[in-house]
Amino acid sequence: MSTEPRDSWSSELFDLLVGAGITLFPYVPDAGNKRLIELAAAHNESRPVLLSSEEEGVAICAGADLVGQRGVLCMQSSGLGNCTNFLSFVKGGGFPILMLVTMRGDYGEGNPWQYPMGQAVEPILHTMGVLTYRVETKEDLLPAAEAAITSSGNGRQAAALILSQRFLGAKAF
Repeated sequence: MSTEPRDSWSSELFDLLVGAGITLFPYVPDAGNKRLIELAAAHNESRPVLLSSEEEGVAICAGADLVGQRGVLCMQSSGLGNCTNFLSFVKGGGFPILMLVTMRGDYGEGNPWQYPMGQAVEPILHTMGVLTYRVETKEDLLPAAEAAITSSGNGRQAAALILSQRFLGAKAF
């Protein structure tokens, strides 16, 4: 059994994101993205941006693209419902947004209120033209992250890296 901390993946992912030129980390606080945001706050060339609602992050990432910068919108799956209208803006404008979505309402979920949005995440993203890259195991993380970063960078596509509860661990609440 591994003695590696459950969130050790965060530093690997952070290094990959920063190495790809991603400097803005708009986020709504969540246990799944907590360590990634701490790393962004401690790094001299990146900037976390606390959001009051997830759709603000869509606009920040689109604005970053307009000035030649890159961001990654970090949010929990339940916040995706707040973004649907703004994702139509991304689709219509062809903005290559990158999202990091930490899941609720899937593997091992104990909160019945999380299931509807958890089950809707990928269908909503696909309907809005967002490519999805799902992470179920630690071995999935870096290949999926690289694919999402490349798709949203050189490929100029909207992409979401989805971190499942099988990967993150189900929350007790």
